[in-house]
Amino acid sequence: MTFVSQIESKTVVDALEDSNWIIAIHEELNQFARNEVWTLVPRTDQMNVNGTKWVFKNKLDEQGVIVTNKARLVAKDYNQEEGIDYGETYALVARLEAVRLLLAYACMNGFKLHQMDVKSAFLNGYIDEEVYVCQPPGFEDHKHPDYIFKLKKALYGLKQAPKQLYERLSNFFLSHAYERGKTDKTLFIKKALNDIILVQVYVDDIIFGPTNQNLCEQFVATMQGEFEMSMMGELNYFLGLQSKQLNHGTFLSQTKYCKELLKKFDMEIAKRFQHLWPLIVTWIWMRKELVWIKPSTGA
Repeated sequence: MTFVSQIESKTVVDALEDSNWIIAIHEELNQFARNEVWTLVPRTDQMNVNGTKWVFKNKLDEQGVIVTNKARLVAKDYNQEEGIDYGETYALVARLEAVRLLLAYACMNGFKLHQMDVKSAFLNGYIDEEVYVCQPPGFEDHKHPDYIFKLKKALYGLKQAPKQLYERLSNFFLSHAYERGKTDKTLFIKKALNDIILVQVYVDDIIFGPTNQNLCEQFVATMQGEFEMSMMGELNYFLGLQSKQLNHGTFLSQTKYCKELLKKFDMEIAKRFQHLWPLIVTWIWMRKELVWIKPSTGA
C-alpha cells in the first residue's frame, strides 16, 4: 500500500501531481510503444478524428486492498461513424453458467484452474478500418502538437475493440491445434493422448485448466511467446466470483462484491449492528403482514 496511490485521480492534471499515477501513465504509454499501436500522421479535414481521455482506476485484490494504480487511455467512441470507423461490433463472451460448469468439471476431475491477464489486452487486436485519434491529453508531441494518431490496433473505448481482441485470441488458439466449442464459442479445447486442456475466454480475462501439468507449462510458454502477461496463478477471482480450490472441493463466495456494495451505499457501518438484523427483518415482515391484513379486518 506504500507504493500505490489510495486516491483515484479525476483528471490528468491531478494525476501528474502524484508520482504513483505518473508511473502508471508511463506504463500505459510504454505498452502502446511495445505493441506498435499507432503512427503519428498530419491531420487533414477529411479525417474523422476521435478524442481520447485518461481514466484512472485502482485495482483491488480479493480482500479489497488496492494493489495497482491503473491509468488507461480511452478513445471517445461517440465520434465513430458506422461503416466508416467500424463495421460489426458483436463480440462473443462466456456466460456465467459456462464458467460455473467449467469450475464443476475441474472439481469433479481433480485438476485446478488457473488464470492469466494479458497486459493491455485490447491493444493486441488488429483493426481493419482507418481510425484516427487525438494525442493523449498532457502528452502531446512537442514537435508536432497538431498531428494525430492513425491506429494499427484497437484502443480501449472503440466500438470494435472487444470483437477484434476475440478474433485475435481465437485465431491464435485455432492455429495452435485448439478446437473451438460447438455450443460455447468462447471455450477452446486441446487434446493430447488421454489429457486435455480447457481454455475459457471472457473478453480479456482467460482461465484455463489442464489434466496434465506439462500441458499447463506448454500453454503458458505459448501465451508468453505471443502476448505480454502480467499475472498468472491459480484461479481465485473471476467475474465477481471468489474461488478457493481445495483438495476436497471448490469453495465459491462473493465477499469482495458484498464489501464493494456496502461501500458504494455507505453501509459499512452496518456490520456494527449485525445483532439487530433479526429484529429488523422481523419488524419489516410484521409491517408487511399488518398492511396486507389491514383492509380485510377493517382495523
